[in-house]
Amino acid sequence: MPVVEETVVPEPGGGSTSDGSSATPRRILLATDAWRPQVNGVVRCWESTVAELERRGVGVEVLHPGLFRTVAAPRYPEIRLALAPGRKAARRAEAFAPEAVHVATEGPVGLAVRSWCRRTSRPFTTSYHTQFPLYLRRYFGIPTSITWSFLRWFHGPARAVLVPTEGVRRELREQGIPQARTWTRGVDQAIFHPGPWRDPALAADPFGGLSRPILLYAGRVAVEKNIEAFLALRSPGTKVVVGDGPAKASLERRHPEVRFLGYRFGESLGRHYAAADVLVFPSRTDTFGVVMIEANACGTPVAALPVTGPIDVIEPGLNGWLDEDLDRAVERALVVPRDRCLALARRRTWGRVADMLLEAMSTSGAGAEDAEPAGTATAGPGVIAGR
Repeated sequence: MPVVEETVVPEPGGGSTSDGSSATPRRILLATDAWRPQVNGVVRCWESTVAELERRGVGVEVLHPGLFRTVAAPRYPEIRLALAPGRKAARRAEAFAPEAVHVATEGPVGLAVRSWCRRTSRPFTTSYHTQFPLYLRRYFGIPTSITWSFLRWFHGPARAVLVPTEGVRRELREQGIPQARTWTRGVDQAIFHPGPWRDPALAADPFGGLSRPILLYAGRVAVEKNIEAFLALRSPGTKVVVGDGPAKASLERRHPEVRFLGYRFGESLGRHYAAADVLVFPSRTDTFGVVMIEANACGTPVAALPVTGPIDVIEPGLNGWLDEDLDRAVERALVVPRDRCLALARRRTWGRVADMLLEAMSTSGAGAEDAEPAGTATAGPGVIAGR
């Protein structure tokens, strides 16, 4: 399915600075339940965006779980959730005196700052990173109608709700969140690039000795990522998993033929992308999938399912292939010219991502049309995990 342009539709009365002005904010409060030391796509997105904002001289105060007492998340003890952060979050927010507030996640920290904004009549923006309706139905049996009701309540007062693709924007609008607007993702091309890793005369192959083609999975090793669809591939070659997560130990025991390498970061991650023959992205529940554009920036095509996320990122024949049959997607992605992947990925920058965020936070930005071509984002400092 061809990728369409990601278009930001004008929103009357959209985001503004907290004092009601239309100036670009210079002091931003970011509330997020996903932050270091977590390793996932939400963290990577915000680390990269904050770094770009700070490079421009914008002050960003990040309220995150590490500032509060925490408890382990259900099923994921490595993820910590803030315990009753309300009062402390409000004190820190007041002390920082932000010109704009962004609530990135729907967890305890996000709820606390949303509540503070509502009590103090401060405008704020939000973002939608996770397909909670699908995830909670699949793994906890919670009806999607209940989750959508919560999401409408949570995001309803926001001046703008930032989503990663046009497909997600349409879905949220259909579900009664009309202020959804597209906010794409980027790639750090100083880290993610082809390099010399496919030429044994110039550099050591990180997959040296393994049977080609190399089929790479990069991300969180967890059931919600549909990783078992990757492990079940019948395609020839070697399957390699870069990443970690709660399912890694059991899957490693069950699949001795698969190479599980654990996390790779920064340039090491870039080397693994560049040396792979295809990145396989089996997830059905991600809103984007930054690993896809990181792989493309290294010249590696992507094989994925035709679902939300990939359908807005992958142009079949240009930077990968989409098919409900992942083996067929792999077969066809393997013949996609690597230079085509590079051409699309180079249009994606974190500078553009920061521009779109600032536009959403200002009155003029919320009222102006903007377009982000679908093959155009850039990915942040290489940390690998689920998106």
